[in-house]
Amino acid sequence: MKEDFYQKLKGILQENQILIEEPLAKHTTFQIGGPAQFVVLPETVSQVAATVKLCKVENMPFYVLGNGSNLLVSDKGYDGTVVKLGKAFCEVTFKKIEENNYSVQAQAGVLLSKLANEIAEYGLKGFEFAAGIPGTLGGAVTMNAGAYGGEMNHSIAGATVLDQAGNIIKLNKEELKLGYRKSIIQDNNYIVLDATFSFVPGNKDEIKDRINDLNARRREKQPLEYPSAGSTFKRPEGHFAGKLIMDAGLSGYLVGNAQVSEKHCGFVINKGGATAIEVRTLISEVIQIVYNKYGVILEPEVKLLGDFSTD
Repeated sequence: MKEDFYQKLKGILQENQILIEEPLAKHTTFQIGGPAQFVVLPETVSQVAATVKLCKVENMPFYVLGNGSNLLVSDKGYDGTVVKLGKAFCEVTFKKIEENNYSVQAQAGVLLSKLANEIAEYGLKGFEFAAGIPGTLGGAVTMNAGAYGGEMNHSIAGATVLDQAGNIIKLNKEELKLGYRKSIIQDNNYIVLDATFSFVPGNKDEIKDRINDLNARRREKQPLEYPSAGSTFKRPEGHFAGKLIMDAGLSGYLVGNAQVSEKHCGFVINKGGATAIEVRTLISEVIQIVYNKYGVILEPEVKLLGDFSTD
């Protein structure tokens, strides 16, 4: 089946766009994960759609990946195809709608840091919060990413998505149903192709100063020197995950080479050579200890991909 599927992939993509048994540790910010059967690197929307359709017809599991943040891949890898939306999906277009209203359309593969800085350079305000989020636009829209009081839903106007059958659908802001770390995209397993935002002009120097300030705060408070998936847990209602974990005495808590960051307890970090099972075990133990102490259930923000059974 694998060779047959490979030959069909070559009918859609060039050989250099198809990676076989590619370690996913190379494609995740945790730097953890075994090989995928295939990692494909489409360069056009039509290639993405055709690959998705082929996977569905051939009953091949597939997963769409951006920068690989917010993701923990099994040490066994992924018995399927990873569709990576990378450098070929980074186009950003600015359009003046009226005197104080600008439209910005960006493709799913653009890094949030790059997009935030381009928007700032254009003198538009409202996206500064995203400059330090370690992901791509596609994932950020899917989970309505946010930080420092900002979220995608504050400025998004709509998105173009691909459904599981390979059909392209346009969704406006209301149809996206963006909530805290959720959207209709998650519910329906849509794939984000691009998103459009609406911004008003601001003072460019003030916008850049805010980005610099937020980035400095991140460097001071977050363990950016270690591989991680970003913030590990969702914010429990009425609480802060990091404070609960710290108050539970779990700062620096270790399972193998996975650790609760001493710099920010809301982050689980790879100290070097950590396995996916170690990270998964650590997350589970933190959840249990916090629940035993405070009766609060922490929900992971990190998604799991692959087989995590230990037998």
